[in-house]
Amino acid sequence: MSVRGFGLSVAVLAVLAVGQAFAAGIDLSKPYGDKYGCINRNGQEVAADQMLLLTDEALVTAASACTFTDKQAQADGSLVVTATCEAEGEEGSEPTKFTIKRSAKNAKRLTIADEDGNVMGEVARCK
Repeated sequence: MSVRGFGLSVAVLAVLAVGQAFAAGIDLSKPYGDKYGCINRNGQEVAADQMLLLTDEALVTAASACTFTDKQAQADGSLVVTATCEAEGEEGSEPTKFTIKRSAKNAKRLTIADEDGNVMGEVARCK
């Protein structure tokens, strides 16, 4: 392998490593939620008009359930998630995107925004 080829290989590995670091930036291996989302993380324990539960596979609100079909780590450390959502009382599913990023107020919390940038809420890791 030439020096140039070796340099290219190192550059590719560096890019892959950075991509993995960004992917690891937001760890969804444990659920995040607001008060009622965390209470209901193992099933409907209490009724709530407002609820957010974020897992590595889904985003659940009081009125909808969204299953993730793709997750893309962004250069700024955020995560753009593509999901299919089913709303309570409606038939069929709707594809949509969400952006998940660290809260500007508290780095231990995450904010979830819809495709239009409207913040749906802020969640903390469930205990």
